[in-house]
Amino acid sequence: MIEQDTIKLLRECDAGVKMGVKSIEDVFEYVESKTLKGELNDCKDEHQKLEREIEKELERYHDDGKEPNPMAKGMSWMKTNIKLVVNESDSTIADLMTDGCKMGVKSLNKYLNKYKAADEVSKDICKRLIKLEEKLTTQMTQYL
Repeated sequence: MIEQDTIKLLRECDAGVKMGVKSIEDVFEYVESKTLKGELNDCKDEHQKLEREIEKELERYHDDGKEPNPMAKGMSWMKTNIKLVVNESDSTIADLMTDGCKMGVKSLNKYLNKYKAADEVSKDICKRLIKLEEKLTTQMTQYL
């Protein structure tokens, strides 16, 4: 049970961290503020560090991880592009990033509660990813 919950939690973290990186990449070219660019770039770097850590843990269990849900990816891409066509601004980007982070935090907490038997390493990774998403949400408030 511990191993199964650990792998399942790590897979969800893997999908979440990949979704976070992709979301930042999708909006990055539209960012005007150097400060916002720096914050998004730093957040992307932190996501990628966690991604490597998750991959390392998954390798221990001989698991390939999980890609984000294609439907969620597609909907995110559409929402991003539609909103940016209507209003290409840092405020719109901050709004998109805030919504994405909130959904990520909600999902990750759900999986953290669902896979209670997961090992402490995977739970710690999940909690750090949640904190990273919450931090970005807080940083985005000044651009809304």
